[in-house]
Amino acid sequence: MTLLLVAVAGGAGASARFLLDTLVSRHNRLSVPLGTALVNLTACFLLGLLTGWLSTRTGDGSLGTVLGVGFLGGYSTFSTASVEAARLVLAGRTGAAVVHAAGMLVASLGAAALGLVFGAA
Repeated sequence: MTLLLVAVAGGAGASARFLLDTLVSRHNRLSVPLGTALVNLTACFLLGLLTGWLSTRTGDGSLGTVLGVGFLGGYSTFSTASVEAARLVLAGRTGAAVVHAAGMLVASLGAAALGLVFGAA
């Protein structure tokens, strides 16, 4: 049953990612991929929040698996962030690519840490 719930949650997460990224892309006037950044930052924060919250609870972990692996796994998109950085390099925008990739890493780690702190509180 957990496998089925992970699959359904993963589909829901991918759909949520698509909707948010599309919404942000429609209104993004910058030449950087803000939708992907917003998706990954919120995914990291929410995964940290979930992990922190679960660390203070007892149970079988199915909820964490369904929400963490399923929904947030389907929602986050670090592979797209990597492709976007590569596209920036291919477009001759190496500096923007480095800022994008390094910024994504640092901001995502910070968002996850912040989520852990709030989740465990």
